[in-house]
Amino acid sequence: MSESVYIETSILGYLTARSTKNLILAGNIEVTRDWWELRRSAFTLYISQVVLDEATQGNGEIATQRLEAVRGFPLLEVTESVQNLAVQFMTRSNLR
Repeated sequence: MSESVYIETSILGYLTARSTKNLILAGNIEVTRDWWELRRSAFTLYISQVVLDEATQGNGEIATQRLEAVRGFPLLEVTESVQNLAVQFMTRSNLR
């Protein structure tokens, strides 16, 4: 039985990002693409409707690429517990 991984929107963003001269972003893009190509098959990958909704935003061509990348992935239900955990995470992080 393989391990499970939740694919959140930033993974799809790095996976489909245009090239950049920003070294930090370029490194994140490269690491994400390498993992996607070489390691993702070792895991069972999941997404949620929240990820699908976010993936449709922005540039239409790139949004299509993001959606194609996760086509057929199982959807996790967004429950009240999940929403509470997300609020706690956002409260304690610097992602706002």
